[in-house]
Amino acid sequence: MVNPRDRIGLTGKNGAGKTTLLKIMAGIDAPSSGNVTLPREMTIGYLPQQMTVTDSRTLLEEVELAFGGLMQLKAEMAELHHQIAVREDFHSPEYFKLLDLVHDKSHHFEILGGDNYGAEMERTLIGLGFERSDFLRATSEFSGGWRMRIELAKLLLQKPDLLLLDEPTNHLDIESIQWLEDFLKNYSGSVMLVSHDKAFLDNVTNRTIHLSLGRISDQKMN
Repeated sequence: MVNPRDRIGLTGKNGAGKTTLLKIMAGIDAPSSGNVTLPREMTIGYLPQQMTVTDSRTLLEEVELAFGGLMQLKAEMAELHHQIAVREDFHSPEYFKLLDLVHDKSHHFEILGGDNYGAEMERTLIGLGFERSDFLRATSEFSGGWRMRIELAKLLLQKPDLLLLDEPTNHLDIESIQWLEDFLKNYSGSVMLVSHDKAFLDNVTNRTIHLSLGRISDQKMN
């Protein structure tokens, strides 16, 4: 069981099944037996070792996809404001319903971070080693390691309830690894990660699950 605010290091020899377990938990692979039980409405974010990044956007446009729900909500609010502006039945029940709907959506928008998402994107990208001069560059201009950082940034900004990270430090420099350590320590959700960086594991995790010969050893320690 993964508990709230767990920081789990998933360890084991190559081929022990670490990546397979992450994929099963992420819903990508099905277990050969047994079941995976998730709380209702729980969100899971998964960072694989290998990934595909589209080349049709700038860095900022790609990372902004992490806020798809927020952008949809913003568009809905704009449409509601337009409907209110063109109506003249100021005392009708329908008009008051529109006002209530705008209030509810505006409140939800603020809870999700509102218009602060731009600053949050900038903090995350700079923390992962990008320069402000990179923001308008096409994703096609970045190497594979930097593309992994793009996907990691999107994943962190989505703030899923459970983060599953498979070797997240492979393409990070020391400064970016330290930034990621601090981010994960303070993350409001739970984290399970695979990493060959023992210092990173020790600094982030509070629980270790070791896979060996199809068996699990679970220790409440880094």
